[in-house]
Amino acid sequence: MQDLETPRLRLRRFRPDDVDFVFDTYSRWDVQRFIGRVPRLMADRAEAIERVDRYAVWDDEEPKGIWLIADRKSGERFGTALLKDLPASGPADPLQPSGETEIGWHLHPDAWGRGIASEAAQRVLEYAFEAGLDRVLAVTHPENTASQAVARRIGMRDEGLTDAYYNTTCALLRIDRIHG
Repeated sequence: MQDLETPRLRLRRFRPDDVDFVFDTYSRWDVQRFIGRVPRLMADRAEAIERVDRYAVWDDEEPKGIWLIADRKSGERFGTALLKDLPASGPADPLQPSGETEIGWHLHPDAWGRGIASEAAQRVLEYAFEAGLDRVLAVTHPENTASQAVARRIGMRDEGLTDAYYNTTCALLRIDRIHG
């Protein structure tokens, strides 16, 4: 997984010094309320340590990754960007890959409304297409209109509601690479 940059952002691998930021972000209901089939707050710092450790060694096939989004100059942390296998709905736990790739973002509320999610997601999407992916999907809670707006800003189109992923009903957005 390589670091990615935009004019103002650096998307980088997670490090141990990101634990407090991760705990602060994922222990907030306004962040977690649309994440997961049954949203839950991060319970304690030990859970944040486990997540950072897991994200820091992310080794899925390129171009997939989970990046910390930070300011290029100051290093201020803003959130998480991801490009990963999208789990199919089904009876097995853990859910099995669907064969599709999911793009997503989780931002700390202090970063909302500043175009950070759109800028980071656009760079991740470019990276996905540069690496040869032909299609990328986004799934959101049907009421998460803010994330749906980010997806539309990066060129994704609404595909309606689906039950095909995560064993829950999601709004589905899609973008295909234009060959040329």
